[in-house]
Amino acid sequence: MFESPAFAQAGSAAAPDSGAGFFLNILPLLLIFVIFYFLLIRPQQRRMKQHQAMIAAVKVRDTIVTTGGLIGKVTKVDDAEVEVELAPNVRVRVVKGMLSEVRPHGAKPAND
Repeated sequence: MFESPAFAQAGSAAAPDSGAGFFLNILPLLLIFVIFYFLLIRPQQRRMKQHQAMIAAVKVRDTIVTTGGLIGKVTKVDDAEVEVELAPNVRVRVVKGMLSEVRPHGAKPAND
């Protein structure tokens, strides 16, 4: 009663332009990837390079801040670790990757 008969369409009558249709379907995905690259991937790579350069430049007597929040002076530098003096006669070894900030020796505080 409410049904109407369905007829098959002729497939060979007019073939759509598949090249333009495919490109228009892929264009939003490409645009999202480009935006994602410039807003997320590229700045993260830049920060990673800066962090690696900072870690490579650690020297004895620099003041460092670890990712755990400990602040101390570097007393010894190895390939993968640094020895940090947190208080007089209190020394700990810290993996270089866990350094979040390096303050060069001789840097004056901002308030002085």
